Amino acid sequence: MTAQRRQSGPFRAGDRVQLTGPKGRLNTITLEAGAIFHTHRGMVGHDSLIGLADASVVTASNGDEYLALRPLLGDFVMSMPRGAAIVYPKDAAQILSLGDIFPGARVVEAGVGSGALSLWLLRGIGPDGSLTSFERRPEFAEVAQANVVTFLGAEPENWDVVVGDLVESLPSAVEPGTVDRVVLDMLAPWECLDVVADALTPGGVVLCYIATVTQLSRVAEAIRATGMFTDPDSSETMVRGWHVEGLAVRPDHRMVAHTGFLLTARRLAPDTIVPQLKRRPSKTDFSDEDVEAWTPGALGERSATDKTLRRTARAARTAAGHARSAAEAGPTALDSHAQDDSGA
Repeated sequence: MTAQRRQSGPFRAGDRVQLTGPKGRLNTITLEAGAIFHTHRGMVGHDSLIGLADASVVTASNGDEYLALRPLLGDFVMSMPRGAAIVYPKDAAQILSLGDIFPGARVVEAGVGSGALSLWLLRGIGPDGSLTSFERRPEFAEVAQANVVTFLGAEPENWDVVVGDLVESLPSAVEPGTVDRVVLDMLAPWECLDVVADALTPGGVVLCYIATVTQLSRVAEAIRATGMFTDPDSSETMVRGWHVEGLAVRPDHRMVAHTGFLLTARRLAPDTIVPQLKRRPSKTDFSDEDVEAWTPGALGERSATDKTLRRTARAARTAAGHARSAAEAGPTALDSHAQDDSGA
């Protein structure tokens, strides 16, 4: 079955719907016949939403009005079940741009995390491209696959999830010199550079998503040391929203600032030597202790427990089951009626 998200038409059972309440608070629900969405003030029956047009308003039992919308991809990834930290939409957009992800591209991704970046990459490559995602932890891979199915309605035919280590699995998963883009979202991307270089076509792009400055420095120097890539470029993306209401125009009090660094380099043709750039001497030696001191765990960031991962996997599987059922049901009578009205 071809995975294709339902973009328009009336709501139906299995659809994800984003409800915005009177105070601007967002709630995302999966429609189910007979179910009820409860708030501390009132209730909204799912049946009152099923058959309603996208971007409509529904009234709760207490009279509060809720705006109902199909979530955009950015909305979905921020509310979906998470086994691992996600790549934020602001970084995903930059990855698609800096990595030059194009329709028909053959892309390799490691690791898959909760599937957020996989969804953006699948959208970027289109049905003619292919995405091979590597993930060491099977529980993360399960959550990611369920999230992709939830959003698209089925698992894409051009997406292959490999549970295993990239260094060990990549050479057997792809032919040498055939991959257009490699995106690495992992703790130690410098350990994978040799197999990545073998997989990439000349001119292909490797992009690393990195959490800390020590990791950024180490992977940049490792890329230079291989002699197989162009000099790497690095950046970070910060997004600041603005409050605009009449003449009250000011930056928002909160902003999405640093989430990670993006580093890109391009694969050189075999036996190509890039002219050396003149730069000041600097310390380029690293030890494992240097990097370990700046890992998320050492900095106090919490990782999901096994119990949390099991609960997340169950939630993701449930959502994926609803999406599959809705996709397999096909257009309903309500959908056909809406199409007839729009055609008239």
